[in-house]
Amino acid sequence: MKQTNYHLFDFMDFDPTLQRDESLWKAYAPTKIVERDGDIIITIPYQKQRHQEDMEPDTGTPQQTYDLIIRAYEPNIIRLFTTMTDDEMTDHDEMLEMAPVVRRQPLRLHGSVCCDIVAANDKKLATINLEAPRLDHWSDLLPAPQPAPFITFYPDGDTSKPVALSDDHFSPPRYDALPLGFCSVCCDTVAAPKPERATISFQSDADEHFVGTGERFRKMDLSGQTFQLKNQDGQGVNNRRCYKNIPFYLSSRMYGVFYHTSDYCKLSLADHSARSVQFMCDRATLDVFLIGGQNPEEILRGYRMLTGFPAMPPLWSFGIWMSRMTYFSADEVEDICHHLREEHYPCDVIHLDTGWFRTDWLCEWKFNPERFPAPKAFISRLKEQGFKVSLWQLPYIAQGAEQLEEAKQNKYISQPTKEEDTSTGGASNFSALDYAGTIDFTYPKATDWYKYTLLKPLLDIGVKCIKTDFGENIHMDHQYHASTPERLNNIYALLYQKAAYEVTREVTGDGIIWARAGWAGCQRYPLHWGGDSESSWAGMAGSLKGGLHLGLSGFAFWSHDVPGFHSTPDFMNSPLDEQVYVRWTQFGVFTSHMRYHGTCKREPWHYPEIAPIVKRWWKLRYRLLPYIVEQSELACQSGLPLVQALLFHHPHDRQVWHIDDEYYFGNELLVCPVMNADNRRDIYLPEGPWVNFLTGECLEGGRWYYQVEVPLDQMPVFVRPDAVIKMYPHDVDSTDDMDLSQSTDITITHNFKGITL
Repeated sequence: MKQTNYHLFDFMDFDPTLQRDESLWKAYAPTKIVERDGDIIITIPYQKQRHQEDMEPDTGTPQQTYDLIIRAYEPNIIRLFTTMTDDEMTDHDEMLEMAPVVRRQPLRLHGSVCCDIVAANDKKLATINLEAPRLDHWSDLLPAPQPAPFITFYPDGDTSKPVALSDDHFSPPRYDALPLGFCSVCCDTVAAPKPERATISFQSDADEHFVGTGERFRKMDLSGQTFQLKNQDGQGVNNRRCYKNIPFYLSSRMYGVFYHTSDYCKLSLADHSARSVQFMCDRATLDVFLIGGQNPEEILRGYRMLTGFPAMPPLWSFGIWMSRMTYFSADEVEDICHHLREEHYPCDVIHLDTGWFRTDWLCEWKFNPERFPAPKAFISRLKEQGFKVSLWQLPYIAQGAEQLEEAKQNKYISQPTKEEDTSTGGASNFSALDYAGTIDFTYPKATDWYKYTLLKPLLDIGVKCIKTDFGENIHMDHQYHASTPERLNNIYALLYQKAAYEVTREVTGDGIIWARAGWAGCQRYPLHWGGDSESSWAGMAGSLKGGLHLGLSGFAFWSHDVPGFHSTPDFMNSPLDEQVYVRWTQFGVFTSHMRYHGTCKREPWHYPEIAPIVKRWWKLRYRLLPYIVEQSELACQSGLPLVQALLFHHPHDRQVWHIDDEYYFGNELLVCPVMNADNRRDIYLPEGPWVNFLTGECLEGGRWYYQVEVPLDQMPVFVRPDAVIKMYPHDVDSTDDMDLSQSTDITITHNFKGITL
């Protein structure tokens, strides 16, 4: 659709030709406000607008009235709920996993013309302004503005941080945002117009910044951008497509918003209008949580209190994972494992990607009997050497798969809605296989079949992790037991990953998966990685951007393919850039999990000129594991991720809302990856003294250092004086060799000379 610069068409998705029989309804001023069972119920009339690009009330059509429910929870959460489709508000579903500390706060009304909503602790949480607007009448050239609900919220009771509904217009006919509204569409089979989508908008400030919304491969400040929250194959990390859309954003004014829905939706962060944040849901229900706090961590903790805290991954998962796309035999894998141990490259996990089946990509959850003739013994031999095995699979059943007939007959997979189904909704980018259906996790019997028939036999023989690849796409022209495909698409990742995580934890004792897609709640099931990045400087930079925004969307653990997944210009066959390999390795050491994976050789000994540098950084990774575990345990109980945007620690420093190539790793280490071939980078150090963790050099913060030279075997990592970093005292081959009680504390004193690589 071509952009029209009219709110009706560009944001509300109306047909620009006005040929579709659809109507816009605008919220008017409340007609009734009551307290009921501790909630505040606001009755809001909606006025139909004429079917034209300029808004004008259709006074010949009776108004429709819907209630807006305002509910409060401790701590610092306000919920807004309204529906035009008879949906019910619930505190329990797949997305919501409210912590015990989240408790209802009874609300009461105070006043009449300016009606305050006050909590039981006497905090004012909202104001409803019922006053008539002030006028100094001069002209009748334009019509008077249409009425609106003027409601302002204070999620944490701080009245200096208002979050107000936005009735945003240039002139009464020219609206740029609606405080509340919905659309109705006439259907041939329904006599009355059917509400189809709904919108809500909040006022934004001219200097407001926004972050979050999922694994967004964009600049740090998302202000001025509009996003379709619709999961799809990202096909890289440098475009607007997104594997992990999360309907949550964080504002620099220190509030967050979680839109509780799995429907397709749209979010405009001061884009369609610089005065408004606008949200539109494809279903005519709005369920919105406003989360207050004094800093980003507090707000993200509030979000996790609603949707769940991350589980702690096992120690071995923080070691190095070695993989390619793909290893094709037990002999090949054992040769690589022997090489790793013989040359003392520390490593914990061997991942088998698409080639462990009888036919590459033909996922049947069974080892190829010729290339992997005795899988249990094979996995046992690797275990004796300190290696865990991870396996690739996907949630689709291919034509020709051994399980196809069973899945069809029992309706474990989605069912075509047409006699001849031509959908390839689950097809990969690399395989010509036709996938007959998507495993239907809305059906409990299908979920159990996946867990106990497909996965459990693999876990029983010693597999430690399942790579829950794909899941951002499903068969859209199929039917599912308990959902339409449109409502299932976004939340499918959550249902899929939950099933794999639960059976893995049940059988192995370790709660872990390796997942690509994501939606609200997926952070409960670590861990997630960034998808198919290009092996280039752009791919490295895009990966970090995505990881920073994902950490600002409730996820604690995140990884990426070192040194990028695919080559350029030949996707499968162009050789790696060895500088990229080294720099991505250094970056990977300081992320929560570290996996080598891609379309050609990833083992370091294939690159002898840089292999010694790589080995030293691998050894540093293992020496840092006590610190990484400590920070991970903290992240599981707070609002912090492992890879933290600078704004977590310096929210009032305006610089950091624009910095997306530096980050904190845990609370202590400030990491500045080099992402170019020049061996230089600009470094920003926040206020205060800093010490280079590798060299011991002392620098003063609150300023930029430009064009800093960084030799290939170095990377700038900074720490505060007096910080204490837990480290392991000697080198190991795997975490099986570690006893974390032997960890030592490195205190950054004036005598600190840096960590020797």
